[in-house]
Amino acid sequence: MVDTSKIIEHSEVVGSDGQHVGTVDHLDGSRLKLTKKDPAAHGEHHYIDLSLIASVGDKVTLNVSAAEAQKKAATA
Repeated sequence: MVDTSKIIEHSEVVGSDGQHVGTVDHLDGSRLKLTKKDPAAHGEHHYIDLSLIASVGDKVTLNVSAAEAQKKAATA
């Protein structure tokens, strides 16, 4: 598990393929809440399970592709 204390609001979230998934809003329990203002969000908050995070640096990188992350993302 990654050190979630290193996750900074408004950091970019990318898939393992380097493609944009969203922008961090904040941590919400065991999920990462993405901003609804990001163009990829289509006006809705999306949530990514913390188990999908591979690393945290200047970006949050997931251990799945952007397309797979978008399929797994919850909207509520």
